Amino acid sequence: MELSADHLREKLRRDLQAEHVEVEDTTPNRCASSFRVLVVSAKFEGKPLLQRHRLVNECLAEELPHIHAFEQKTLTPEQWARERQK
Repeated sequence: MELSADHLREKLRRDLQAEHVEVEDTTPNRCASSFRVLVVSAKFEGKPLLQRHRLVNECLAEELPHIHAFEQKTLTPEQWARERQK
C-alpha cells in the first residue's frame, strides 16, 4: 500500500470531488505515517464536522490503519473562500 502525501491527495480529490486538497507529511524524517490534511469539498455542505470527518475517514479507510497520526480540517468552498480573505 502506498502511503504518500501525493497518493492521499489524489484519492481525497477524486473520491470527495474536492476543489482543493492539501496533504502534509508531518512524520519526523518524512516516513509517511503521520499526516495533516485540508480538504475543501461541496460534499461537506450542510454537514456537521463529525459527518465531514467521517466522509474523509471512509475515503481513506484502507490507508488509516497504517497511519499513526492523522489531523484533518474540512471546509466547504464558501468557508475556504472566507478563510483565504483573512
